[in-house]
Amino acid sequence: MKWEKKGLIYQPPKDNSWRDNSALTPTAFLLDEKTIRIYVSFRDSQGVGRIGYVDVDANNPSNILKISDKPVLDIGKDGMFDDNGVILGDLIRVDNKIHMYYVGFQLVKKSKFLAYSGLAISEDNGETFTRYKHTPIMDREDEALYIRAIHSVIYEDKKFKFWYATGSGWETINGVDYPQYDINYIESYDGIHFKENGIKCIENNKNNFEYRIGRPRTYKKNNLYIMNFTYGTTDGRYIAGHAVSFDGIKWERDDKNLGIELSKEGWDSIHLSYPSIVKTKDKTYMFYNGNNMGEDGFGYAELIEE
Repeated sequence: MKWEKKGLIYQPPKDNSWRDNSALTPTAFLLDEKTIRIYVSFRDSQGVGRIGYVDVDANNPSNILKISDKPVLDIGKDGMFDDNGVILGDLIRVDNKIHMYYVGFQLVKKSKFLAYSGLAISEDNGETFTRYKHTPIMDREDEALYIRAIHSVIYEDKKFKFWYATGSGWETINGVDYPQYDINYIESYDGIHFKENGIKCIENNKNNFEYRIGRPRTYKKNNLYIMNFTYGTTDGRYIAGHAVSFDGIKWERDDKNLGIELSKEGWDSIHLSYPSIVKTKDKTYMFYNGNNMGEDGFGYAELIEE
C-alpha cells in the first residue's frame, strides 16, 4: 500500500473550551455520499476528553463543513467508569441506529487510571448519543485488569467481531508510569455481552522496545482482514503499524506495508498514530493523529497504490 499525505485538517483552538487541548483518535465514519464525519475526543485544558465531530467534504477532506458545537457524548456521572474522559472505539450501523463503542477513563487512588468500554446509541444519524447503560459493557477481567478497551468491530457471519486492547501493568519511563497493553479478539452475538476472555492476537515486539500496542482498527478487503494499530516504545516512538490475517485471529505483522511514514518536519514528524481508514465511492482515505497524541491536531492521506 502507498498513501499520499494531504496535510493537516484540524488544529485544537487552545481557547479554554471543551475542545481546547487536542483532537485524539480521529475515527472516520461515512455519514452519506457527500460527508465524512470524523468523530474525535476533544480534550479540554485538563486533558479530559469529550466526543465530538468534524464533518469534512467526502470529495475534498481538506474542506471542513461543520464542527460540533457541543459533545455528542459527554463524560459520565461522578463515580462512573467514564467520569474522567471518553475516547472513540468504533462505530457501526445497526438497523436504523448507530452504535458507538467508546472507552471511558476513571482516576483511582492506587493506579494511574482505569479504562473500560461502554456503548452509546444514536437514533438521529450520529448527531447525539445516549448511553446504553452507565456501566461498562466490557469491564475488567483477569485478562485485562486495568485496560479493556474496544477499538474495532465488524458484523459478519451473524455475529459481532471485536478487536480490543488489554492491559494489566505499567511501564515506568523516567519516573512516569505508562500503560502496558496488547491486542485481543472476541466475539458477541448481540454486540453487548461478552465472554470473560478473548484470544490474544498481537503482542508487543520486545526487540523493537515496545511496551504498548493497541487501538486496533480492522477492516476487510478481498476476504483478507487488515489491521492498523499504534505502538509505543521505551525510547519515545509512537507509531502506526500494520498486520494481515485470513481469519481475524492469527495475524502476520508487516509494518512496512502500512505505506505511510513520519514527515521530515511539521505536525506529523515526531509521532504518527491512530490511523482510521474510510472508503468513499471513488477514493480511500486515512485520517490520523500527528505529534503528541492529537495536540497538533489530525490530518489525512489518500490511497494511491493498493
